[in-house]
Amino acid sequence: MNPFKIGNVVIDPPLALAPMAGVTNHAFRIVCKRLGGVGLVSTEMFSAYAIKFRDPRTKSMIDWTDEERPISAQVFAGDPETVAIGARALQDWGDDIVDVNFGCPVPKVAKSGSGAMLLKNIDLCREILIATRQVLNVPLSIKCRIGWAADDRAVFELAKTAQICGVDSITVHARTASQGYSGAADWDIIGEVKKLVGIPVIANGDVKTPEDAARIMEQTGCDGVMIGRAALGNPFIFAHSAEYLRTGIVPPEPTYAERMEAAIEHASILAGILGYARAARELRGHLVHYFKGMPGAPKLRARVMTTKSVEEILEVLNEARCKCEPGLFEA
Repeated sequence: MNPFKIGNVVIDPPLALAPMAGVTNHAFRIVCKRLGGVGLVSTEMFSAYAIKFRDPRTKSMIDWTDEERPISAQVFAGDPETVAIGARALQDWGDDIVDVNFGCPVPKVAKSGSGAMLLKNIDLCREILIATRQVLNVPLSIKCRIGWAADDRAVFELAKTAQICGVDSITVHARTASQGYSGAADWDIIGEVKKLVGIPVIANGDVKTPEDAARIMEQTGCDGVMIGRAALGNPFIFAHSAEYLRTGIVPPEPTYAERMEAAIEHASILAGILGYARAARELRGHLVHYFKGMPGAPKLRARVMTTKSVEEILEVLNEARCKCEPGLFEA
């Protein structure tokens, strides 16, 4: 397990938290960082259109602190000028790495000509990267899918183009846009991209366990691993993956009490950022992931989903933590 650099930014350990809309805000990033093992955290996606037209909601997403560094902020749009405006703003707001999204398959993003839709037009990708590189002093990275449709492998041409345009790293989610999150990620394609370029390649897709992290590194020869959905309710995955990559020993799964402690910290930090009223609404969707596989999980989920305040949420979580002894949960 070796650290690597994106431009002049050292990523150590070589494990990254993926950008996820509605998830990777300050609260979740901090929880992951404090538990250890994550060398790079990512923000939620910023719309360069929202930045360009000064949407006031964008300001609430500028929530990173020095404790989280290094941090990557991801931006999306469908034209060079707008992406460059968004990227420059993220740099000016103190971001360490600007990441341009060429991989989001969500219809709302794709219909604007952004995200994975750009894989249909590598010439436009080139123009976006040239324009963005020209306005940045910080490292520039990209994240992409392997193509748009089933047999599309636009990632190869995009990777070569990115390197020529001065991009400092590329993250490859080894599915096509049309797959969404279904089917299996094709790790072999990441390995082919790694052989094709001289810049760091970060592997993404179907990394659910520390063993997966080790397998994808061995199979692809990648420089780093990005983990997304597997971190939901399990921010321990980075520390456990780092330990396995270092020693070959998988640490024991977190206890139920440890999971509840992480959920409590997550809830408390988010309440401090958003205020108790808004946090109460957003937390329900976050916290149910922490209950996965726990005895009594259905009852816990039901209780959290019917809470009306952060105080009630914390009461449920603290009660669950206190009961985290074998035999005390009702199925």
